[in-house]
Amino acid sequence: MVSDALEGPVPASSGRGQAVLNLLDRVIGAQAPLVRKNIARARQRNPEATPAEVVRTLERMYVSALASTGAAVGATAAAPAVGTGIALALSAGELVSSLELSTLFVLSLAEVHGVQLDEIERRRTLVMGILLGESGSTTIGKVAERTGKHWARYLVDKVPAATLRQINGVLGRNFVTKYGTKQGIVVLGRVVPFGIGAAIGGGANATMAALAVRASRRAFGPAPQAWPAAPPYRTDNVGLAQP
Repeated sequence: MVSDALEGPVPASSGRGQAVLNLLDRVIGAQAPLVRKNIARARQRNPEATPAEVVRTLERMYVSALASTGAAVGATAAAPAVGTGIALALSAGELVSSLELSTLFVLSLAEVHGVQLDEIERRRTLVMGILLGESGSTTIGKVAERTGKHWARYLVDKVPAATLRQINGVLGRNFVTKYGTKQGIVVLGRVVPFGIGAAIGGGANATMAALAVRASRRAFGPAPQAWPAAPPYRTDNVGLAQP
């Protein structure tokens, strides 16, 4: 199912395009319960960290994890005796991993910023809007018209459900085009002499992570100055569950 979604740019309504969107929904559902554990991990070294400090830690964790995943897959795909077919399969697996890490990062930021997104439609908008970068933000701004400068804060109560579905229809087509072709393009650069593939894979993912971080800062704006009055998150013996 995943490898089928990587063959080329297709409309979101087609079978392969819908596979990418179904994958995104599964990832959102799987990562949402891990958000508080992820934030607790970011606070382990400094339980007194402010929301802004936790956001910076989450950013560093995300960039490091995504770059490491890309480097590992790139090195393996470029190893001797690994054919293009296996390399493509590895790259398909990395698509899942990168979406998991990216979704967990975005939903964790929403939690820190106090943006409670209980509906899957709003979570889709948030994740796709940030992962699509500037084009995602532009689409949301044009359709919603009332989101303001930091659009992620207004997804809860200022954007009607009907408008969200309209936004997600446009974002979904762009998301399928980007993530349905990205891995196939990147893997061509990975099937190169061992060592170089790791550099390409890690560098590509680090760039993707940096763009997502930049988009998230625009979407959410500055972090809250303080945590809510209730004790927010445990920091004892809580680790981030692995995808």
